[in-house]
Amino acid sequence: MTVQTRVLVIGAGLGGLTCAHEVKRLLGEVGAVAVIDAGDRAGGLLASEYTSGYRVEQAANGFPDTSSATLELVRRLDLETKLEPSSDAARKRFLYRRGRLHLLPLSPGAFLRSPMLSLRGRLRAATEPFAPAAPEGDETVHDFVARRLGDEAARILADAMVSGSFAGDSKNLSVKSAFPILKRLETESGGLLRGLMRARRARRPAAATPTGSGVTLTSFREGMATLPEALAEGIGGGLTLATAAERVERRGGSGGGYRIQTSGGESIETGAVVLALPPREAADLLRPLDSALGDPLAAIPSAPIAVIATGYSAEALRAPLDGFGFLVPRGEGLRMLGCLWDSSIFRYRAPVGNVLLRTMIGGAHDREIVNLDDAELLSIVRRELGQVLGIAAAPDLVRVIRHLNGIPQYVPGHDERLARIDARLAAGLPGVHLTGCGYRGVAVHRVIEDAMAVARQVVEFVQPRR
Repeated sequence: MTVQTRVLVIGAGLGGLTCAHEVKRLLGEVGAVAVIDAGDRAGGLLASEYTSGYRVEQAANGFPDTSSATLELVRRLDLETKLEPSSDAARKRFLYRRGRLHLLPLSPGAFLRSPMLSLRGRLRAATEPFAPAAPEGDETVHDFVARRLGDEAARILADAMVSGSFAGDSKNLSVKSAFPILKRLETESGGLLRGLMRARRARRPAAATPTGSGVTLTSFREGMATLPEALAEGIGGGLTLATAAERVERRGGSGGGYRIQTSGGESIETGAVVLALPPREAADLLRPLDSALGDPLAAIPSAPIAVIATGYSAEALRAPLDGFGFLVPRGEGLRMLGCLWDSSIFRYRAPVGNVLLRTMIGGAHDREIVNLDDAELLSIVRRELGQVLGIAAAPDLVRVIRHLNGIPQYVPGHDERLARIDARLAAGLPGVHLTGCGYRGVAVHRVIEDAMAVARQVVEFVQPRR
């Protein structure tokens, strides 16, 4: 059987659903967009599990309240009353260093006084306004921070920041692709410390900086799955699950467009295709159409990660958890990347009198650990939580969540690679677009912003000229 649609989105993760919902809104036509996904649920990595009174997020647990695109999407979906801002305690973020937790400073002055770095490291960081100019070409996160704040700050802070956001290697991640806010602070304000001071004077939060964040993280009372579930409902009958795209073909004739053969035996004819898939999956579909597209897409690496959620009675802790959680730089004797204190960040994440922790492990520095069985992973996490937080009791909830495809890594040259891919698509496969966390941002708000931008490009392509 052959069906027709003006736009087909392959992939029902957050990026695909957002793009499809926006295309539908802009075109304003019934049946103008269809979505297929190989999985049996919409939302991709965004999944929320409610069990024994705990609400466990499988991936991201929120988005910054400064993202206008995300807040606009929430408003269009009529989800504003379901929003849940993080607690004031969540502004306190910690770093594990030399056997104890250090509060991440929220101002340049506090950063320069913090014992998190040695006196020599702080004195070097204080010279940041006189840092040399950026070199030609792409720069890694490590090299950027070392140039501006010194080697110790790069080794400790940049490593922890990259582990917390990308589970990556700061020496192999592009600063302009992964943390564009840092490049903007340098180019627009002349430096990191100066940019942070300007932001504080203007009472603007400075997100994703080496010294913490003033952003209010926001989620939904019933979990982040609320967002993709609402998007899927808005798309309605245009969404088909448990149906994979097996082949994309060019259509002949004056109408052009594409034909997609699916695992269900259907043939879908469409004028435009959005691949909201991990880069390697997109590469598999595009390589038969253009072999030169497959290799650069498949070359975008990822880092596997495991999330171990553990629930405890509050009495099992030495002291109440008052903060967002902590990150661990490499070289501190722990295998975990960090731990989020979910029930301190948001209410309703644990039963009254209990706490919920989510510990991240794996990443670019420790890829093989995610292949350990559940008991081995839990043993490592319990031992390290005992070392850092003094928790000796066995958890009353355990959930081990593996993301083997992991988090995309924006290695040096990432932006240039994307520009070449986009140019080749535009020239040789007009109407084919890419979106999702593999390309222009892994955070929830950046995925949404990119998906909306792609939706506008798609509509411009398929909309008849007037």
